[in-house]
Amino acid sequence: MKKQITAWEKVVAARQMQRPKATDYIQAIFDDFIELHGDRCFGDDPSFVCGIAYLNGKPVTVIGEQKGKTTKENMERNFGMPNPEGYRKAVRLMKQAEKFKRPVITFIDTPGAYPGMGAEERGQGEAIARSMFEMANLKVPIIAVIIGEGSSGGALAICIADRIFMLENAVYSILSPEGFASILYKDSSKCKEVADKMKLTANDLQELRIIDEIVNEKNIETQKGFETVSKKLKEKIEKEIEKIEKISVTQMLNERYEKYRKIGA
Repeated sequence: MKKQITAWEKVVAARQMQRPKATDYIQAIFDDFIELHGDRCFGDDPSFVCGIAYLNGKPVTVIGEQKGKTTKENMERNFGMPNPEGYRKAVRLMKQAEKFKRPVITFIDTPGAYPGMGAEERGQGEAIARSMFEMANLKVPIIAVIIGEGSSGGALAICIADRIFMLENAVYSILSPEGFASILYKDSSKCKEVADKMKLTANDLQELRIIDEIVNEKNIETQKGFETVSKKLKEKIEKEIEKIEKISVTQMLNERYEKYRKIGA
């Protein structure tokens, strides 16, 4: 009998440094990816990888939160914690996608938005809210994929989508279990206990109708396993984009609105 993986074990799995990152999926799924930089306001944020690419010959815009696989890479990527300029860069690319009628695909993998003083001074909260606002009204299909750790507003900011896929060992929550335990019990060491109560696993979130589909990730740590997962994900993304593009923009926006209105009902 297969052992049931606990919520905390999934949190640990989602945080694994060697777990495939956004750039790995971008390279495996898309062709001719061209990265674009800067928010045209303050600077560039390396914790966001944004650009344009082809999905089987179809032009698309790709946005991903990027962690590193080594300590050095993590420091360069700010451990996947975006600053306001990261969200503003993402929004700039989304609006460009809308102008040229390119579908948007986002990859979520962050412990949360960066809480530093500089980030707050430059309008972190406003940048996250603006990203969510723009995505809610974007007139092109949006597919979001939760590939690792999706915590707090830092994850939600690029997860307002028509379809949300989630890898089976990824997590998605309002904040980290440590933060949840600190608020609820004033003791972050109770993080293992609260993880299950947070309903942050793929199965929990599908049951709550927050995500649309779970993607099996068997042997994702191996090259062959990763290729299988990427191929499966590519097929799902293509299929959903094709399905969404068959309906009118008005219907697409209405369905996106209703999707979020029904959460928790």
